Amino acid sequence: MVILLIVVAALLAGAFGFTAWRTAEIERRYPNIGTLTDVGGFRMNALHVPAGPEADLPPIVFIHGASGNLRDQEAAFLKPLQGRAELLFIDRPGHGYSERGGAENANPDGQAAAIARLMEKKGIERAIIVGHSFGGAIAASFALFHPDKVIGTLFLSPATHPWPGGIDWHYHVASTPVLGWLFTHTLVMPAGMVLLDPATRSVFAPNARREAYVDEGAPALVLRPDNFQYNAEDVSNLLDYVTRIAPRYTEIESPAIIITGDSDPVVLANIHSVGLRRDIKNSELIWLKGVGHKPDYVANDLAIAAIEKLAGKDRDLEALARQVEARIAGENGKAP
Repeated sequence: MVILLIVVAALLAGAFGFTAWRTAEIERRYPNIGTLTDVGGFRMNALHVPAGPEADLPPIVFIHGASGNLRDQEAAFLKPLQGRAELLFIDRPGHGYSERGGAENANPDGQAAAIARLMEKKGIERAIIVGHSFGGAIAASFALFHPDKVIGTLFLSPATHPWPGGIDWHYHVASTPVLGWLFTHTLVMPAGMVLLDPATRSVFAPNARREAYVDEGAPALVLRPDNFQYNAEDVSNLLDYVTRIAPRYTEIESPAIIITGDSDPVVLANIHSVGLRRDIKNSELIWLKGVGHKPDYVANDLAIAAIEKLAGKDRDLEALARQVEARIAGENGKAP
């Protein structure tokens, strides 16, 4: 028994040491590219890119999904939009390099309020809000509770409504007091490094993942213990939250565009995207055949056209969607 305890203690010490070492390595490889701003008791991190002299779009705020950070949306949208608008790419509270703040930030409305305060700090009065996946729940809460700051909302593969079933077991474990701390400081990092490549490929499926995505989007940042635990809290709280709040989406008056794939392996588009189209009266739903959970990358041109339409430009999104589908079919060697 003594020998067994010694072995277990040695394994735990090794796992703690490995996690600390890999955390430092990940932060060296993916340093903070944003700026920390006090938003009332804690600091939020964001990359703030000013508009160019010939900007033709209003400010745009990007909200990343679960397990993400600001680099996820920055890698997709900065290059094609730089100069056209004032851009704000956000690390949600407890993600990337943002501090967590209070307990209210474990729910989308708390995070939406923090983003509203950050916009004020940056001098952004109103913006187009872009939310991907879990970020869609925050974008919906933002439109609901901060309507004066919203020009329009673009939902990309959103998670916004109650769904059947539950969540993966590791979210429950990681969000559990004490056990979660031990889990995130010992097992998550070694397992996560092994699973990172196949996991990111599965998020893009059935589409091919951009090969540079693991470096550009820096998903490894979520494997750091605190970040992983906060992410698990977010996901664990989401079902109860949207069950309470989704009935109020009918109060949203600002325009919304929803872009979703019919082959999304992560969220149930027939529940979330269809639910938003039903609940937000001034909304448009664009379905993409053969597209998974990442239209922000796979259909980036369509997403930008949707932003342009929310800004008041004339864009035929359905026609553009068919062009995207034909392109994807061609990439897959299939008839459109």
